[in-house]
Amino acid sequence: MYICDVYKSSLRFYCQRFSNNSNPEFTDEEVLTVYLFCGYCQKYFGIREIHTFAKEYLSSWFPKLPSYQTFNTRLNMLSEAFKVLAETMIQSFKPEDCDSLISIVDSIPIVTCKGKNREGKVATEITSKGYCSTKNMYYYGMKLHMVGQRRKGTIPFPEMIVLTPASDNDLTVFKNECAPYLSGKTVFGDKIYCDFSFFNESNPVKVLTPHKEIKGEPEVLKQRNKAARDLFSQAVSKLRQPIESFFNWLNEKTEIQRASKVRATKGLLIHTFGKLAIALLTFVNF
Repeated sequence: MYICDVYKSSLRFYCQRFSNNSNPEFTDEEVLTVYLFCGYCQKYFGIREIHTFAKEYLSSWFPKLPSYQTFNTRLNMLSEAFKVLAETMIQSFKPEDCDSLISIVDSIPIVTCKGKNREGKVATEITSKGYCSTKNMYYYGMKLHMVGQRRKGTIPFPEMIVLTPASDNDLTVFKNECAPYLSGKTVFGDKIYCDFSFFNESNPVKVLTPHKEIKGEPEVLKQRNKAARDLFSQAVSKLRQPIESFFNWLNEKTEIQRASKVRATKGLLIHTFGKLAIALLTFVNF
């Protein structure tokens, strides 16, 4: 019922057909519902697994379920709808305990293939080769950048999500895509988001990161300030740690980082936004 309501209010404008088959027997609402239900309730994330489960156990709900090939094609036609659905859910179901002044930023890789000498051939328009220092891994794919609103004692709630090729620098993406919309906020991130020349006193966004070594600083100053810098770094790391827990939770719920079975650009977008929508269903008060 929720999917039908959202589809009628907004999603249908992103997947309209101007053809003789503009009103198929198996509707777009049913395609979305099958995908989200099987992911959220049954933990099936492969398209074939989803179709097989729906065919065997949900035939009374979806008597017009098409073949696997047709279902897969219909799903690929809804890539933009999944994007808008995730955006709508972020805007509509923000928890009341979100801190309006403190945000946390980080990114995770979405991997289509990995290996230092591997060259990806899937969705080359939106993917590239990158390196994940946390996992010490070369991979081909995308990065999901997230700014999340802090929630005391639990994982943050997504405030802003940006997808970029894996080679894009986190700091550059944050400065160009996110910072202009975070005026007046304090943002906590890791060392890669440190840029004293950009985030200075005149900048409306305040960014706090663990201490980063200053090139050419005398050793005597390093030793004198070491204790204070260590305490500051520990405090910042403690505040930004929940976003790492969020990414672990997201990956555990949806396996969003594993995109090795994706074979097309639209498929990769559905893999990403569809799994975000599955995770965000947790916050929906049905």
